[in-house]
Amino acid sequence: MKKDIILAGVGGQGILSIAAIIGTAAMSEDLYLKQAEVHGMSQRGGDVHSNLRLSDKPVASDLIPKGQADMIISVEPMESLRYISMLAKDGWLITNSTPHVNITNYPELDDILKEIRTMPQHIIIDADEIAKDLGNKRAANMVILGAALPFIGMETKIFHDAVRTIFGRKGEEIVKLNIDALKAGYDYAVSAVGTD
Repeated sequence: MKKDIILAGVGGQGILSIAAIIGTAAMSEDLYLKQAEVHGMSQRGGDVHSNLRLSDKPVASDLIPKGQADMIISVEPMESLRYISMLAKDGWLITNSTPHVNITNYPELDDILKEIRTMPQHIIIDADEIAKDLGNKRAANMVILGAALPFIGMETKIFHDAVRTIFGRKGEEIVKLNIDALKAGYDYAVSAVGTD
């Protein structure tokens, strides 16, 4: 098993929580893990991305070579395009359809989504709306992670356990919300494959 994953978004969207959950899940499966993070100019609103490498064999470098990422998981649509050159030809792009418009010259959303749809394997999901329907818009990052789960190659229960580990100290209500968000994203991706 080997997965090279780019996580992308802007500060405050929960990219590092996604990385922590994937990392916790990987460690529970005795996988090797390397991660490199880049934070934008500001804590909130700046570009944040992470290289996350999982394997059943030792991983030499924490950086993913250009054109070799198995997956881009993005909580912001424009940020997903920033790393498109990193994606392998058969890689998956999973992204939120809701933009985080924090610059005056943000491109037209329709143009961004049109470009994403040129990728052979992609999931575009309105994670913000799904999270809001579940009761907390801040769970959008877990909806996005859930939409990526069918393509990571690990059982979903492992990720539910990782959510319990990461969020357990915040109480059962927060754990349940995040697991429900994972399930909602997963269900969306499974139903959307081949139909987007």
